[in-house]
Amino acid sequence: MRVNLLFAVSSLLITLSSVTVADLADAEQPLSEKPNASSDEVKSEIHSVSEVQAYKTSATYLLRTPRNQNFVPQLSQVTSDVVSVTDVKVNNTDKGIELILITPNSVKLQVSGKTEGNSYIVDIPNARLQLASGESFRQEKPAAGIALVIVANVDASTLQVTVVGEANAPQVELFDSQIEGLVFGVTATISTAQQPTTTPDQTQPPQEKQPSIELEVTAPLDIYKVPNTSIGTKTDTPLRDIPQSIQVIPRQVWQDQGSDNLGDVLRNAGVAPPARFPSRFADEFPIRGFSNSFTNVFINGLRQSPAFSIIAPTDLTNLERVEVLKGPASVLYGRGNLSGFANLVTKQPLAEPYYNIQFTAGSYSYYRPSIDLSGPLTSDKKVLYRFNASYINSGSFLDFFNQERYLIAPVITAQLGNNTKLTLEGSYTQIRRPQEIGLPAKGTILPNPNGELPISRFLGEPSNPPEDRAVTQGSYSLEHRFNENWSLQNAFQITSVRQNVPSVQLNDLLADNQTATRTRVFDNIDIRNNYISDTSVTGRFKIGSIQHQLLAGFELSRYVQPLSKFTRVTAPSINIFNPIYDQIGGGTLVSRSNIKTKIDSLGFYAQDQISVVDNLKLVLGGRWDFTDFSQTNRLASTTTNQNDSVFSPRMGLVYQPSKAVSFYASYSRSFEPVVGIAADNSAFKPSFGTQYEVGAKTDLFDGKLSATLALYQFTLSNVTTPDLNNQGFSIQIGEQTSRGVELNLAGEILPGWNVITAYSYTDARITQDNNFPVGNLLPNQPVHLASLWTTYIIPKGNLQGLGFGFGLTYVGDQQVDSFNTLKLPSYIRADAALYYRHNNFNAALNIQNLFDKRYFEASNGDTQVYPALPLTAKFTLGWQF
Repeated sequence: MRVNLLFAVSSLLITLSSVTVADLADAEQPLSEKPNASSDEVKSEIHSVSEVQAYKTSATYLLRTPRNQNFVPQLSQVTSDVVSVTDVKVNNTDKGIELILITPNSVKLQVSGKTEGNSYIVDIPNARLQLASGESFRQEKPAAGIALVIVANVDASTLQVTVVGEANAPQVELFDSQIEGLVFGVTATISTAQQPTTTPDQTQPPQEKQPSIELEVTAPLDIYKVPNTSIGTKTDTPLRDIPQSIQVIPRQVWQDQGSDNLGDVLRNAGVAPPARFPSRFADEFPIRGFSNSFTNVFINGLRQSPAFSIIAPTDLTNLERVEVLKGPASVLYGRGNLSGFANLVTKQPLAEPYYNIQFTAGSYSYYRPSIDLSGPLTSDKKVLYRFNASYINSGSFLDFFNQERYLIAPVITAQLGNNTKLTLEGSYTQIRRPQEIGLPAKGTILPNPNGELPISRFLGEPSNPPEDRAVTQGSYSLEHRFNENWSLQNAFQITSVRQNVPSVQLNDLLADNQTATRTRVFDNIDIRNNYISDTSVTGRFKIGSIQHQLLAGFELSRYVQPLSKFTRVTAPSINIFNPIYDQIGGGTLVSRSNIKTKIDSLGFYAQDQISVVDNLKLVLGGRWDFTDFSQTNRLASTTTNQNDSVFSPRMGLVYQPSKAVSFYASYSRSFEPVVGIAADNSAFKPSFGTQYEVGAKTDLFDGKLSATLALYQFTLSNVTTPDLNNQGFSIQIGEQTSRGVELNLAGEILPGWNVITAYSYTDARITQDNNFPVGNLLPNQPVHLASLWTTYIIPKGNLQGLGFGFGLTYVGDQQVDSFNTLKLPSYIRADAALYYRHNNFNAALNIQNLFDKRYFEASNGDTQVYPALPLTAKFTLGWQF
């Protein structure tokens, strides 16, 4: 029976829960000054509110960390369960800052602190950060003398607070507040050189002498390793607890590399270059051998539907990180997502004023100004904003090519009470550029008796109007916490694309190997709208000694393409070695199209993350999806309707023999609708992806470097292939299989020395088909792919802040088609960078394709082979206030 989905955004009426305030007489408990105080001693040291306030305004302190001496103070009434820290506040005081970790009902926390160099680090083993945004907390320069504050989860039950001083480690006072939570009073330690001078009539209290310590650049300032993600489970979970290969690429990586397209970013995760178009043009890329016909790009966990990534390649300006999930993902995210996807996480507002201005200029008349502004809109900091904008104007190594690109992206967050947070987000992107149509294989990757084609050759028409694309996106996300264990999340996103793409396309290269036939496409107008809403409830509870984290929810989406039309006519041929332009006009009609498409989807999902014991975890999940597809051909006055209902399961196991090592195994399935009918008039079934994966994850160098090793087998079934018994029809008996090994490392090796590297071996082949030879490699997927990027920033001395970066990318041979008659040759690309960072100023020189290697990175048949960028240099200046 046809499933009719009524798409609407349901309003949510949420009752805000309140936290009971304890008796003010016991509001705050300062810790004992004894570095090894017992819990009984701490319990006995209780002060009234007036005593605490008097203490805070005095010059004395209750607890000061001796330099290079560790201590383990114990707070009273420590709970055995993991406590959720639901908010982090940073308030300025007359001595520095007050850092508050807010816990439900002011549950007390166990604390273990130590001093390392110019950093003060606190481990809280029974706590976990669970902000409304799901992000770790980070604030730069909250007060004079304090460079950085970071609050992040180390694992599922350990929270770490790091406060970095600008000159020396800060002094810390600890309070346990029954009104708010755990309070850190942080005072910056000022070096002798920074001490204010006094006149003879001025008196200063005696200062405790501190050893001089030079500022050292530590991992928190340049982070390549990200310990947690929500993309694999829809809950904020340490990567080591997820039975799946996931790589997180933070913004710092692509800033260091000088990248401005998603394709170059994804190579850091072992993902192959875009399949049919070059990385500077599109985001369509294969994962583990397969490119989805829908899309494999998400934004903030919400699916972008069909072909948005090809229409509007990603602008990195407003992104905080890119998360790459490898393997089937339909259990949480529905249709498509056969072998994985990339999730783009946008920047969120900051509680303190932040202003960043950058300007980049480079080869081929490239220039790009950008701004990143953030801060509070209200004095109580309950309403925050962030605004990103950028503009690109660039030529190209291609003849007659110039592009313009604009992006504006505002975000506002509002704290609606203590337990509810609302985020409103929008973006607008506009792109104008000629279409890049590629070059024939003969004369580029194949020999041509007439010679070799220059990679700058443009075989379109310079007088043809440029492509004009505009993408508008708006979203909201709402999170409400009922208590420390249960929360509700709701998100909605709308994306609208308008484009007009006139073009000239290559068809065939004639027998003389120099004359190419062409067609012209005009009246090529496309409008696409995508609506998606996701609502879920997350809860933690125990059954006996077994801990559960339950996720249950539903997703509702509608994709509408109200107008997609074009007219294709013949165009004059062109000599690829001696092109004569401006011959376009007239032509014979080849084809026309005018269609309307609608896809409605409804999915219900549930997942349970089970901690059987501390080192043994299970992930079980399933999802039912109902899809309603309709397409109307306005020219033929025909309509096609198709309905599918699919169940997607998932099972995973994680075993951790030690805190630093995890072994995992998983089984999962995914699906993608296939539109069409067989000879017996039956609708095609969805294609299914089934994967088995085992792997290991470990932390090296005291947890600063993470590594993931994965082995997998992925099988795609119900692939359409020609029906040999019924000419003109297809049958779903095709099958394709991918087997591979992947290794990824990211993090810090030594202070100031960061690295991110990936290697993948992908054997993706046709295992059953009526058309293509069985055993052939799948197109656009290199068997071997490797990347290495490393930077070193000099941490101290006269050259402090000077940095160097170097990278290598190896892409093996890849087939152009499934007949395996043509392949793109392998290549190695080298990149380099030079940096200088001092206080709020930074400068960078990035060189891509350092040795000016001539290579081709994408293809769409033997008449469309795309050359890669030659040697390209960019120089960036930036100021942060």
